[in-house]
Amino acid sequence: MAGSREVAAAAGRDVQRWETCGQAWIAVLRHVWSAGEAGMEDGEPIIEGPPVLFEVASLSWEDPILHEHGDRARIVRRAQERTRRAVRGRYGPRLRDLEGVDQLAWVVDLLRARPWTTSAWISLTIPGEAAEGLPCLTALSFRIRGYRLIMTAMFRSQNVFRGYLTYIPLRAVQTQVADELGLPAGPLRIFVDVPHVHVGDAEGVASVLTAIPEPNAA
Repeated sequence: MAGSREVAAAAGRDVQRWETCGQAWIAVLRHVWSAGEAGMEDGEPIIEGPPVLFEVASLSWEDPILHEHGDRARIVRRAQERTRRAVRGRYGPRLRDLEGVDQLAWVVDLLRARPWTTSAWISLTIPGEAAEGLPCLTALSFRIRGYRLIMTAMFRSQNVFRGYLTYIPLRAVQTQVADELGLPAGPLRIFVDVPHVHVGDAEGVASVLTAIPEPNAA
């Protein structure tokens, strides 16, 4: 990736840091493509990679890598929506009214009272709910470090071929909480326990990775 501002993970550390969403997307695709094994997801064959943890500094629908190699129709449709409304549509009921609790308001109140806490952690799952209704995004963690709001999104599973369509709306959630606290948003950290791509998308994945050479590749 010419011009990439990747900061290589230091020896013994598992977090990869990327400047843009597009760079992170390509890295996660390559991670699954190179280390993945055959698996199944709801009866559909997948290529399943090892768990992955990474940070992204900047996320935007205007990302040039996404515009060039992503799903343009979906990007245009999402970019034309109000991002926060789109997030409310998918995760909003669990963020703003999970069994009567406005979880984002709870996070803001806690961080105002205890800025250095590690307890600003919310779940998007309900004990005992049907597996079919379990969201892929299972939890969000918020913390203030270096006078910035850092958010971690935890996914039990994710089709990373379309992952960017979730990452950018999540940045809006982070920004919303940061604005209420009067702080800038720091990096968005993402953990995916089962990153995968569908076998039916394998040709598309290969095409994208072929078009973007691996960093330092000849």
